[in-house]
Amino acid sequence: MEQSALLARIDRLESIEEIRQLAGKYSLSLDMRDLDAHVNLFAADIRVGREKTGRAHLKAWVDSTLRDQFSGTSHHLGQHIIEFVDADHAVGVVYSKNEHETGPEWVTMQMLYWDDYERIDGRWYFRRRLPCYWYASDLNKPPIGERKMRWPGREPYFGTFHDLFPSWAEFWANRPDKDCLPQVAPAAPLEQFLTTLRRSTQAPKIRVR
Repeated sequence: MEQSALLARIDRLESIEEIRQLAGKYSLSLDMRDLDAHVNLFAADIRVGREKTGRAHLKAWVDSTLRDQFSGTSHHLGQHIIEFVDADHAVGVVYSKNEHETGPEWVTMQMLYWDDYERIDGRWYFRRRLPCYWYASDLNKPPIGERKMRWPGREPYFGTFHDLFPSWAEFWANRPDKDCLPQVAPAAPLEQFLTTLRRSTQAPKIRVR
């Protein structure tokens, strides 16, 4: 193996590990309310809402959200899939199951993040985190049925857990003929598993909790 190819593979492995650490640092800093550590995981010119950019605006938004809604939180990470666009850009999906103390209720949530990562001056940062929610409900009230996002004092609403991936709707819309073997599509190319699942769909609009 040529030295350049070997170095590229080593860089890829180191980048994967740094990106995984990024997701873990996000959860820990958020739960421990170290907002400086938290916002420094994002690119310096991170977009906040439609018109604002920068870590200071992100810190102000996170601070307000946490103080107004949650006495405490705990974010538990699941599987993390990472694919590279090029040497300095990657995308990923991270599962997260979270607990929230919010007023008189203890709300559990299942969600995933669609992430865009960028390496800037030798370090990896979040360029964007898109939270897609399946449910949020009081610990003693299983979220059976529709409109699984159920926060205290708010009308229930739909999450966007499945909206990134057309396969969910296709599965329920197309029932196969049991007398015929189904066709199997070719496997996704290397580094295109996530993009193949998304099939060029647009990112869903996320409702702020």
